[in-house]
Amino acid sequence: MNFDDVDALSFDCYGTLIDWETGIASVLRHWADAHNVTLSDEQLLTAYSAHEAAAESTHPTDLYPRILARSMRALGEQLGVPVSNDDAERLATSVPEWPAFSDSAEALARLARHYQLIILSNVDRRSFAGSHERLGVTFAGVITAEDVGSYKPSPRNFDALAAEITRLGIDQHALLHVAQSLFHDHVPAKAAGLPTVWINRRHATPGWGATPEPPVAVTPDWTFTSLREFANAVDTAFGPSSSDT
Repeated sequence: MNFDDVDALSFDCYGTLIDWETGIASVLRHWADAHNVTLSDEQLLTAYSAHEAAAESTHPTDLYPRILARSMRALGEQLGVPVSNDDAERLATSVPEWPAFSDSAEALARLARHYQLIILSNVDRRSFAGSHERLGVTFAGVITAEDVGSYKPSPRNFDALAAEITRLGIDQHALLHVAQSLFHDHVPAKAAGLPTVWINRRHATPGWGATPEPPVAVTPDWTFTSLREFANAVDTAFGPSSSDT
């Protein structure tokens, strides 16, 4: 597949377009400092990641704010640190405050010149609405975990994406999935037969952060360190007239 063979891009949102690690870490840091927990932000995120993945697997119909609250309480139990209702609610309601990556809005605007854009996200509709305002583009389709009743990496979410592609009249072979998380996105997307682009936001940071390690090896079709780098490659594929001068 070449970039000019593609008609639509499906995106993971959190970790790819929205900086969820900064958003989560800011809440966990405030809580940890209040209880004299000396773990670094990276250590907190790594510990937290396993609890969020477990909560999404065992409570697939919970809305994402409840997943966040449940995961924070589980992290507190692991560390032996109390989590008050206010602590849990602070994380549960924080999604609309999470920042977009600095290149997201500009790169999405350029990609929208060439493709229909679709969101496939592990959140609820209300949380995504707050993030959508930061991204500055109109998406042809938005699929959330609330809509599907499960969380990625469940194949049900990619089945829902396939149904959305059909609804939009897009050929299944003309879709490219774009995501940061190998665990949540690339493993199940490749299992569903989709080509993928890895936006490796953590390329300069060792470890997995807020995203669990993938259970199996996976090789994305393309890898870029930022969304801007991907948009540049797409503009190049479509020729000089498609890019900014």
